[in-house]
Amino acid sequence: MGGQRIDLPQGTLDLLILRALALAPQHGWAISERIQQISSDVLRVQQGSLYPALHRLERRGSIKARWGTSENNRRAKYYELTKSGRQQLEVEKDAWDKLTAAVAQVLDMA
Repeated sequence: MGGQRIDLPQGTLDLLILRALALAPQHGWAISERIQQISSDVLRVQQGSLYPALHRLERRGSIKARWGTSENNRRAKYYELTKSGRQQLEVEKDAWDKLTAAVAQVLDMA
């Protein structure tokens, strides 16, 4: 996609956050940077969307948070997946794979 940014479809931000946290706990800014980096700068998560999503996932028990010190010696809230968050990630990833495969089939039909 060569750096062209697109808007996130409704409901995909939670999935992206869960995936970004699958390897290790991260603070909010790092989650946003990771999504942007992995998507080759196509997906940019604004803080106005990121933090409400993090709080929503925390309320649901998908992630938990703890205070720590960031790489630049600042106090930061670190988020990590819970057991139910890992399960949610698998369920949502499977659903996403099925959805995108079905949409691709419709778009590619002759």
